[in-house]
Amino acid sequence: MEVGDRIKFSFGGEEKEGVVVKIFPKKAYLKVDFPGHKGKLIVRSLAALEGKIPQRKKEKAKKEKKTKASPSKKKISEEKKEEEGKG
Repeated sequence: MEVGDRIKFSFGGEEKEGVVVKIFPKKAYLKVDFPGHKGKLIVRSLAALEGKIPQRKKEKAKKEKKTKASPSKKKISEEKKEEEGKG
């Protein structure tokens, strides 16, 4: 990948095409023409552009965080009732 190359990448569930403007060790800046915004700069990691990162990695991470959340309110209220009954 070099400056001036045309690259296709996913954006909002569809495929867009952009021109590489700058390249850094881990990121690339792409100039993309959107319907209401011509010449918008988009920053993407090189790993994402080369396809080394799964597309839904962020969604999976969010789901895992939700399952690791604190115990539900119902469970907490049941524990309080048990403590009150014992004491």
